[in-house]
Amino acid sequence: MKFSILIAHYNNAALFRDCYKSLRKQTYPDWEAVILDDASSEKEKEEIQSIIQGDERFKFFENKKNSGVGFTKSKLIELATGEICGFVDPDDAILPTAIESAVHVFKQKKNAVLTYSRFMICDKDLNPIAPFKSAMQVKNGDPYFFNYPIQMAHFITFRKDVYEQTEKINPALKIAEDQDLYLKMYEKGDVYFIDDTNYLYRTHAGGISQNNNKEKSYDYFAQVVFNTMKRRNLISINGKKIPEHYSSYQEIFSLLEYQHGILYRIKKKISITLQKIFR
Repeated sequence: MKFSILIAHYNNAALFRDCYKSLRKQTYPDWEAVILDDASSEKEKEEIQSIIQGDERFKFFENKKNSGVGFTKSKLIELATGEICGFVDPDDAILPTAIESAVHVFKQKKNAVLTYSRFMICDKDLNPIAPFKSAMQVKNGDPYFFNYPIQMAHFITFRKDVYEQTEKINPALKIAEDQDLYLKMYEKGDVYFIDDTNYLYRTHAGGISQNNNKEKSYDYFAQVVFNTMKRRNLISINGKKIPEHYSSYQEIFSLLEYQHGILYRIKKKISITLQKIFR
């Protein structure tokens, strides 16, 4: 079972070497790394190609023009030749058994369409700061699951053939393209939580998802959630009508506030426990 590591790169070569080293340490042998550069500077592209030179498992491609992360990640999946895919950002890294543990689930669970695990928040030098504590097994087959608050996160891996049965990643997305992928895959089968820390998430000033424009991030995520509601043909949530058209992230996320309640969380925990027993 071949695994495709997908890397969307844009002017991040200075931090890529750690990512590269982590991939070469993988205990699972059958993998490729597909890098798609989104019109970085020539110096940046040359540095990436210099790092991967001599290792045929690494494949380098370029967008003709800067096209954004949604387009780039969608194209990366098209370029992948593996049965299983997983995204790794060029400034992050994965632990040695990350791929092996994911492939093990897909081999054992034929109904699994996606796996995810825990990630460690790190400083600019990849020194651990704190684990992402919200990661946990979610209830499968729930039309009202929108990964809000976020529980499914790095290290995400998925079956490429199942992805191709979805509407695929919206190429117009500049942020929240990962959430778009997760929710579309969730609708096609079961997702499995691997209770290990498999991903090192680097925090630094140049991180795309770490900028100060939080409202734009919320807005993109809310649009993904709204489109998911429409795709699932939902009319109302917890007695509240879903609007016909998207207006603001406040309106969309207000529909999901009930999921923070104690009673809801207790019921969810019971459902997930039963799911673990009978799956």
